[in-house]
Amino acid sequence: MKKAVVLLSGGLDSATVLYWAKKKGFECLCLAFDYGQRHRREIKAAQKISRAAGCAFTVIKFCLPWKGSVLLDKKAGVPDYSGSGKKKGVSIPATYVPARNIIFLSFALSYAETVGASAIFIGAHIQDYSGYPDCRPEFYRAFVQAARLGTRAGVEKKGIVIKTPLVHKGKTEIIRLGMRLGVPFELTWSCYRGGRLPCGRCDSCHFRKEGFRKAGLYDPAAVYEG
Repeated sequence: MKKAVVLLSGGLDSATVLYWAKKKGFECLCLAFDYGQRHRREIKAAQKISRAAGCAFTVIKFCLPWKGSVLLDKKAGVPDYSGSGKKKGVSIPATYVPARNIIFLSFALSYAETVGASAIFIGAHIQDYSGYPDCRPEFYRAFVQAARLGTRAGVEKKGIVIKTPLVHKGKTEIIRLGMRLGVPFELTWSCYRGGRLPCGRCDSCHFRKEGFRKAGLYDPAAVYEG
């Protein structure tokens, strides 16, 4: 069976990608990151999802001491969803972590080359790349080219591909796809804040709520603060 490394954050997008990759016949090796983010709820969720899917799970721990994001600085407040800047698609949100996907994909690439995986799956989608520069399709194409030039697998013509099956889908489409694939959405965590319950107010909570509402589906994890 062909192997794939799946970047599993614990959210509904990456969980859907994991189940999509499994359906395509890949032996999935899940990779999560403990990089000093403001909470660990997403890592716990990722572990539960990988267990439910029957897949191997590894956590890579490292530190970004210079911070540069509200997701890394617990003294900075996570902003509530405002909707501002979304139409122009040029506003970089406060939740952007400098070069995070470059770092994540570099770890994933090293792991994939070591275990002989032919693909890396990541759950980037259309709402991500409207604000996050390292979620754009052209970024992934460029990264694949760099991987071909900078790895033994690439030199030996055994290039590792980056697969982004959700990159042209919105949240509603992703949720519908996940439901068809049997994704355990009740195990996922989307909130940027790490409270006992999702806040229901941050960007991530907003897009999740809107996605389920527009899909006409019940969110099994829809218990919010307040």
